[in-house]
Amino acid sequence: MKRVLFVTLVILLAIGTRIEGGRRDIPSGDRRPVVVATIFPAYDFTRAIAGDKADIHMLLPPGTETHLFELTPQDILKIRNCDLFVYAGGESDHWVKSVLESLDTSKMKIITLVDCVEAVAEETVEGMEKEDEGSADGKEKLTYDEHVWTSPRNAKLIAQEISGALCEMDAAQAEIYKTNTVSFLMRLDRLDAKFKAVVDHAARKLIVFGDRFPFLYFVRAYGLDYYAAFPGCAAETEASPATVKFLIDKIKAEKIPVVFHIEMSNGKMARAISEATGAKVMLFHACHNISHEDFLSGKTYLDLMNANVEALKEALD
Repeated sequence: MKRVLFVTLVILLAIGTRIEGGRRDIPSGDRRPVVVATIFPAYDFTRAIAGDKADIHMLLPPGTETHLFELTPQDILKIRNCDLFVYAGGESDHWVKSVLESLDTSKMKIITLVDCVEAVAEETVEGMEKEDEGSADGKEKLTYDEHVWTSPRNAKLIAQEISGALCEMDAAQAEIYKTNTVSFLMRLDRLDAKFKAVVDHAARKLIVFGDRFPFLYFVRAYGLDYYAAFPGCAAETEASPATVKFLIDKIKAEKIPVVFHIEMSNGKMARAISEATGAKVMLFHACHNISHEDFLSGKTYLDLMNANVEALKEALD
């Protein structure tokens, strides 16, 4: 209720201060296009393609968990004045629809990440905590996994959509965008090949997360199996004793050497599982956000995912 009231107030502020007409056309060489991305992958992909030819903003502050994000009036103003708005399209940015409906978006390009790929529904695997997915009419609610960027193959599709939008709105710089896009896609291909090589030569095909699991697209791309405490979009982080015991038993039975957790997690559950099994606790980046230190040092999606390559190699050994 607190979040709903806050968003409502921000929307009213935006309506009250809106400048009609939306985005200005971008004359050749006149100004840089303004891009607003809600999360790190969209921000970083745009940065790789546009370089210094666009003014790029990320709404989610570095080091912040997406479920704890609070929209501010300044965020609304950034969205209102941008040329391109890129967002995930899932549970983490449920506020987007209401905000966009309150603004004049007639001259704004909008990209929804889940619409760039073939979206898959969240799933509950054996041992995983189940959440109430019911709706007001008593029917089961279908939730799509928004973490589409965790597969490098999906990242390519998203990058191409962003590139196309930038080229269309800023034709004067289109060749630069296209050149940068080709380079970025090649690096994503190399990343994809690394993951495939790790899996192809692995001793096992099973990974375990003592955490949420926002990696459906990733495991489906490389033919991996998994166990985890929660689905990727779960709001809960405290698993029941039964769930923790299930994961402990699986690690012992399958002799799994690593238990993973994701960024912005306290790692408490993974550490408890480690203490009971001897499995090594390791970070596996979901890349939805980045730490403040990594952001300041210029770390990229490719940097984080290449770290995942090494972590996966150790987990599958």
